[in-house]
Amino acid sequence: MKEKIRKMLEEALPLVDFDSDFLFSELDSLGVTTILMLLSDEFGIRLEAEDATPRNLRSLDSIVNMVETKLGGK
Repeated sequence: MKEKIRKMLEEALPLVDFDSDFLFSELDSLGVTTILMLLSDEFGIRLEAEDATPRNLRSLDSIVNMVETKLGGK
């Protein structure tokens, strides 16, 4: 799942370093919105503004964890 998410996000946001431990600091509001929309569409989960926290978007691993948590709650 991690590699699938990485590939999808790197294609949409090629200037963002998804290996960064401070990923959230590299994102602007459009980047955050893009991530939430792509993941919502791809995995059929509901991601909202409340999910766009520094904790959830800190790294690729935290993004994967957020998706897995949402999938588990479906």
